[in-house]
Amino acid sequence: MSKTTQSKTTQGKGSSTTSTDRLGRLLALVPYVVNRDSVALDQAAAAFGVTEKQLIDDLNLLWCVELRAPDPYCPIDLSYEGGEIIVTEAESIARPLRLKVDEASALLVALRMLAGIPDLEDRDALSRVIAKLESAAGAAATVSSQVSVEVDARGDTLATLREAVSRKRRVHLSYYVPARDENTERDVDPMRLLVVEGNTYLEGWCRRAEAVRVFRLDRIRDLTVLEVPAQVPDDAEPIDVDAGLFRPSPGDVRVTLELTPQGRWVADYYPCESVEELGEGRLRIVLRTPDTRWVRGLALRLGDQGRVVAPSELAAEIRSDAVRALAQYDKAARYDAAVRYDKA
Repeated sequence: MSKTTQSKTTQGKGSSTTSTDRLGRLLALVPYVVNRDSVALDQAAAAFGVTEKQLIDDLNLLWCVELRAPDPYCPIDLSYEGGEIIVTEAESIARPLRLKVDEASALLVALRMLAGIPDLEDRDALSRVIAKLESAAGAAATVSSQVSVEVDARGDTLATLREAVSRKRRVHLSYYVPARDENTERDVDPMRLLVVEGNTYLEGWCRRAEAVRVFRLDRIRDLTVLEVPAQVPDDAEPIDVDAGLFRPSPGDVRVTLELTPQGRWVADYYPCESVEELGEGRLRIVLRTPDTRWVRGLALRLGDQGRVVAPSELAAEIRSDAVRALAQYDKAARYDAAVRYDKA
């Protein structure tokens, strides 16, 4: 793409946006302009519900992206000189989308997973989309039908939270925090329910942390809807889940574990910085945490299903913990044997 000089932009706080919102806007922006020959910046910004500054950021991103056909290379020429957006040579976007088997299969699996969520709004529209995609996908639809993903939500937790979100009521959670291996009590003002990588989360304003937090539903031990209106601060920004839920801190310790096939569940339950297949069902994962005490407990529970390999200081501490635990076990076993001998 080519780009002309930027025009002046208006200042002001725009509405909150996520990567999903932006992707939809980027996909719609070029056809929107092409169908109108040219569009004023302020008119396009109003149409998409963003500020002129946000719109120019989108145009700059489009300018950086190369849209390639198989052959030949067909660039899109884009300019917004003088506050007027013009797009030319956009023939490449007129070509119909062609999904590969793996792409169509992944999309169908994800859509069917969404369709399985209880009380889903617009279920009929989603069913129609699935049916059209199955018809167009052909063999890919057959491949995807062999895969089933279930959303993990405990009991009536999801339905209760849906009611709390719709009624805008505060909830009280007893919530397990794996990074500290402890249950916590907190009041949360719900914002929305999310499905990320097959797990369901509540996003809300946590009054304990005084910040936006996400809570995985299968870690909610107890849930009570309070007859108190939810009061989410006006400046509370939704989390961009498209960038992942993992939010490392510069002070975190990087912990590397190697897991046997029986220990692979750790990669599903704890947020990982990286996951590497080692062959024969084994994994190497990297976790980041500000407190390694819970990792020591996890390693002892894993036993021969996994081991900490880095940092070496932590691995040595865990070995010492295991030796002390075994010594206490042997001591207790000898005591029990002596008691049984005395009774005999």
